[in-house]
Amino acid sequence: MEALPARARAYVAVVVLLAVLCLAPGPRAAWPAAVLLAALYAGCEHLARSPRLGAPHPGGTGYPVLLAGAFLLPPSAAALIALPGALFLPVHGRPDPVRRIWRAAQPVLAVWAAGRAHQAVGGPHAVADGDVPGALAAVGAAVLAFCLALTLLDGVLRALVAGRPLGRTAGVPGPVAWWRLFLPLLVPVTVHGLAALMMALLWRSPYGPVAALLVLLPMAVSWWAFAQYHQERAAHQATIRALVQAVDIKDGYTRGHSERVGQASMMIARELGMDDERVEVLRFAGILHDVGKLGVPTRLLTKDGPLTPEERRVIELHPEYGHEMVRGISFLGEAREAVLHHHERMDGTGYPYGLTGGQIPESARVVAVADAFDAMTSTRSYSRARPVSVALRELQRCAGDHFDPRMVTALVRVIGRDGWHPAVTADDPRTPAVPAPAEPVTGRSG
Repeated sequence: MEALPARARAYVAVVVLLAVLCLAPGPRAAWPAAVLLAALYAGCEHLARSPRLGAPHPGGTGYPVLLAGAFLLPPSAAALIALPGALFLPVHGRPDPVRRIWRAAQPVLAVWAAGRAHQAVGGPHAVADGDVPGALAAVGAAVLAFCLALTLLDGVLRALVAGRPLGRTAGVPGPVAWWRLFLPLLVPVTVHGLAALMMALLWRSPYGPVAALLVLLPMAVSWWAFAQYHQERAAHQATIRALVQAVDIKDGYTRGHSERVGQASMMIARELGMDDERVEVLRFAGILHDVGKLGVPTRLLTKDGPLTPEERRVIELHPEYGHEMVRGISFLGEAREAVLHHHERMDGTGYPYGLTGGQIPESARVVAVADAFDAMTSTRSYSRARPVSVALRELQRCAGDHFDPRMVTALVRVIGRDGWHPAVTADDPRTPAVPAPAEPVTGRSG
């Protein structure tokens, strides 16, 4: 957060002030429950970050405790529950104070909003009377308020940091961006809300707080299972990084090319409205599309000037080499097809199998456009980088014959709106990028 622009820092200050105004100790009778729940919330968040779980949890493990507080206590007292866990647990990145204060203000406001919504629909009376249907309706209101508060707080900050209008993020036009933040939050928080309701009902029962805490045991098992999934995913990422690094070491001229093709593939996929899981798979496809170059002699990859027909045939084997390398990696899904077919062309002039039109997997058609775009906008041993506008015009010229027009249109649209800001650059700083005359892009791209 050290690079926050002034408008974002001002927004954080306003949010913190609102959070402070929402805090109050409440009636003395509520203090023991608030202290116990605050300690429990801090313990849950600490456990989530413990390496003993196998991997850090992304957060939200203590939401059942926060929501139980919203169901049991006045809103201002419930908001206090989030403070110890948010303020005293370690955070990553600098400056720590800003990050820490923001992390505390968000749940304070979200819990206060949930408590107010719960109170407005008679939730406290339903919980006290054991009225489960009435309590469920109040839980629904509280969960919606909690999710909306977190979504709005986070969404506004993202928009201010990115310098974009509210309701728009990179690659995601209009209000869809808000739904992308809200919907993934709604389902898990609903589950947390039901667990919190069980805690609140047991807390008010003759069995008391001890019985209420037992509700967290199955939640702890689910956190552990998620940590194992996260650890497996980290292993997948490490496998991909190792393969890409091997390609980069072998072919220094294309260092960073794989990451940029993955970024462009992701932008195209998002612009086409694909779901997040598929967008991630297509990012993998872009990153790994050239892994088969590990089987191609380095002298051919870095050769100055044109290739002989024999040398070209050797290089054109790299999609098949790559497919052999990744076909046993099950988590890649359709990314494996993209590795094999990303040099196919819509008119059947591509390789390795000369597929045409719809015979080419959609993932491969996405990566083909991303690959050609980055090849044209990067300096190589055999060509100088072209300006982005020139590369996009060349893609449009070849759309229909070589590339799927949908993919080209999506890339042109998203770059026209958001620009092209690759996270990694392969351009040699000693060789300035200059425009090159237009030529077909069926050569040594990628």
